[in-house]
Amino acid sequence: MKMIKISMLALTLSLMSFSAVAPVKVLISKTITASSIVWKSETIDVGTIPQNTPKPIVFEFKNTGKTAVIITNVQGSCGCTATDYIKTPVAPGKSGTVTATYNAVNPGTFTKTVSVTTNVETAPKVLTIKGTVVTASAGVKS
Repeated sequence: MKMIKISMLALTLSLMSFSAVAPVKVLISKTITASSIVWKSETIDVGTIPQNTPKPIVFEFKNTGKTAVIITNVQGSCGCTATDYIKTPVAPGKSGTVTATYNAVNPGTFTKTVSVTTNVETAPKVLTIKGTVVTASAGVKS
């Protein structure tokens, strides 16, 4: 009889311990969003350009998202590339530009990058310009 009482007590305590703990549900949510900036071209080949002639390259983009895009920083990969960009927010459905002006001082082929930071992307977008700088004596082919 004493054994039955101890067994019943043990069973009751074990059942109480299960009912006293509320089940815990862990929900993991992962949101994947497509970029809301669509670039007309991420790489522009300017072809052949004459030495000592700055060459502006215009990158165009469209805001395909639902919120305004604000460009917060544009940085060329070297001092030979100056940058400019739209300073006002680009509304959904509207377009904007980033301009990189390459200072064609050194003859030969080149590949330069421009990093664009915005409020809608976590990592900067890297745009590329490339071409060939020729001396005046070599001539320029279009």
